[in-house]
Order: sequence, then C-alpha cells, then structure tokens
Amino acid sequence: MKVLSYDSAGNKSQLDYDTFSFSGGEEHIRFSPASLLDTVKIEIFERLNDSSKVIRLMMAVDALRRITAESTAIELVIPYFPYARQDRVCVEGEALGAAVMANIINSLNFSKVTIWDSHSDVSPALIHRVTNIDQVALLGRCEELNKRLSVGELTLISPDAGASKKTLKISEKFNGVPEVIQAHKVRDLKTGDIIKTEVLGDVKGKNVLIADDICDGGRTFIELAKVLKNEGALEVSLFITHGIFSKGLDVFEGLIDHIYTTDSFRPANEFKSNSDINLQIIEM
Repeated sequence: MKVLSYDSAGNKSQLDYDTFSFSGGEEHIRFSPASLLDTVKIEIFERLNDSSKVIRLMMAVDALRRITAESTAIELVIPYFPYARQDRVCVEGEALGAAVMANIINSLNFSKVTIWDSHSDVSPALIHRVTNIDQVALLGRCEELNKRLSVGELTLISPDAGASKKTLKISEKFNGVPEVIQAHKVRDLKTGDIIKTEVLGDVKGKNVLIADDICDGGRTFIELAKVLKNEGALEVSLFITHGIFSKGLDVFEGLIDHIYTTDSFRPANEFKSNSDINLQIIEM
C-alpha cells in the first residue's frame, strides 16, 4: 500500500508507516503524526488482491482520520476492484459480492475512488464518488498497440457478448480503422465449462488482438485462440487490463504470441515470463 501526502503548496510525498500482522490474524498499522502536519490531501494506492489488504486499508483510513481529526480529504486508487465479477446473484443463496465490497469502500467515506476498467457497469454504480478509467484510456498508454491499431495492422476480436461494447470503443478510438470480429462461447450451465467457441468472421491471414478486462485461468482465451489459429490467424495477441494469470503463462504457449497487460493486479516484477510469449506490461 502506497500512501501519498499533498501539502498546501501541492507538493507530494510518500508517507512511511509501520505495519504487521498479529499471531491471531489481526492487522496493525501506525503512521507518524509529525509527517501529516501540513497535509491537505491524502491519496492511497493499493492492489486489493488479498482480503487482509482490505482490513489493512480500513485500519489505515481510521488511523489517518484520527491523526487529522477527520479534516483531510482521503482519495483511494484501487485499479482492480475485487468482487467485480460477482455483480449478480446467479443462484439463490449466493451473496452479491460486488455490493458487499462497494459497501465496505463506501463506509470509509473517501472523497474520490478511482478504479480501472470495471468488469461491468454494476460496480461503478455501487461505489460513491467513483471514477472508472476505461480500457481505451489504458490501452492508449501502450505505444506499440496504438501504432499497430491506427494503421489497421490488427483485427480486434471481442471474446464474448459482454466485451462487445468495449471492443467497439477501441475501434472507434482509431476512427474505425481496426476491423472488429465477434466471437461467441457456449458454456455448460451445470459445470460452467466452455463446450464450444465460434468466431463470427474471417480471420484467415490476419493478425488479431483479443481485448478483455480480466484474465484469471485463461480458459476463454485458450479456447478462442485455438479456433483463431485453426481458422488461419497468423498472429494472436491478447490485451488484458487485469492480468491475474492464476495458471501462469505456460497455458498460452503455442496459442497466443503476445500478451499486453497492466500492473493493476500485481507489480511488474512479480509476473512470471515465458520464453515463447512476448509479455509487455504497461506500468501505470
């Protein structure tokens, strides 16, 4: 967790703090009151990829508010919004995870919350005073992709219906130059397994770019890449905002040639590379 202090002149400095976990699992954090004497705004940047980090964030906000007598605005930047994929109750008896997490964030009363490329419109609607930086803006920070898309060197692939709007927005950013092809996947309703993937367009002889917000284990993209390669795509690239890659990059070997992602879920130095896949991390 990075905590930044802004003084009345607009100068920014990073705040040091002590933190540790008790043997019972409780989180502890301590800031120095002297470091906050001229602070008019505080900004917290955290990757909430672990439940203990949520508790630590809550403890940090409470400590900072006590030091500043609740007079200082606190802003939060959480690029990856946890539980965003739990944005609906699919089966009776489940929790609405996105709402639970939003309620936690809202209870901390931040003056502003910034997230990146929300999984759906549900999470931004639930979070108070939120700014959602969309995928187009994030992709715009990758010079290589911008160049290739602007000249039509890459054909955009929307992996499923849920990604269609975002994929079309990428094409619109480049004045419609990149062609957009829709893909479709069919899942077994009981197991959730993908049983069929279709590409609704001609990819023969083309370099293609699949764009989506989250890659966890990667099954959607593995099955799609298989179909794209079988149907004649020359090069398959993947742009993912939140690269979790829980099964590593080896699962994409021989199927996906280039992967572009941000450091929203983990720092760049924590990604494990694969010699056969060109991995480019867009550091924010």
